Amino acid sequence: MPLWLAATLSAALFQCWRTALQQKLRGRLSLNAAAVVRYLYGVPPGLALVGLWWWASGSALPAFGPWALFLCFVGGVLQIFGTLFLISSFAPRGFAVGTAYSKTEAIQGAVFAVILLGEHLPPLAWAGVGLGVLAVLWLSMAGQVRSLGEALRATAQPAALFGIAAGSCFGLTGIAIRAANQDLAAADTVLGALCTLVVTNLMQTVMQGGWLMAREPASVGQVFRNWRNAAPVGLLSALGSACWFTGFALAPVALVRSVGQVEIVFTLAFGRWYLKEPLKPRDVVGALLIVTSVVLVVLA
Repeated sequence: MPLWLAATLSAALFQCWRTALQQKLRGRLSLNAAAVVRYLYGVPPGLALVGLWWWASGSALPAFGPWALFLCFVGGVLQIFGTLFLISSFAPRGFAVGTAYSKTEAIQGAVFAVILLGEHLPPLAWAGVGLGVLAVLWLSMAGQVRSLGEALRATAQPAALFGIAAGSCFGLTGIAIRAANQDLAAADTVLGALCTLVVTNLMQTVMQGGWLMAREPASVGQVFRNWRNAAPVGLLSALGSACWFTGFALAPVALVRSVGQVEIVFTLAFGRWYLKEPLKPRDVVGALLIVTSVVLVVLA
């Protein structure tokens, strides 16, 4: 199995796991405080990953130039805004629509990569990316809309517009991180990706932490008092981001984002075997379509 593929599948699994833990944390912290936790508690595990890989590989640590640092900053800001747009799409009765359209990040990222990075995908890969997006739309909106016309009208809803904006931000985040890794030109690509992760997380901690201190100073103490619940979220966030960043460094953004759609399959499996939730026929169909899309991307 190529390293980028293994990293992407692992990233999807860690992200699914982290999201489940962070949902529990949201009952104890405000929205901004819960967001800070992801970055603040992700820095120490990220540094540990850099140290372990540096020791194991024996490679030299890469030197960040101004352009690479700027791209890390842009990627960090885009990820923060993508998260805010995604949460804004979760209006009453808009959760399914917002989530569905945020997952268009795969095809948006593919288009952005062609325009900004000059990446080109074979037709089979485009077919896999498109099928994956359609499968996600099917899973998220089946039962919510009853006709194609209703589905098209749903795109004008605020939830859909926020979801599309979130997908754009997440797609551009992958572009910025891939460009930062290319500018870094590290002798060890994985070590470069891990260093990019730590630098980006540090910037996000300062940005989101500064906002929290300015707007919700009372929440700062809660972030540290809830460290027992927050630390696992930070660990899983660091592991997931390390895998995402490694995938972006090794393969085109569109392929990484498309394969990452298997997160939904992991979510369905978690609900079925851990929460004992029954699978509906549309869940099975959607999961099979996502797996088929991943197979097409890998074959391409």
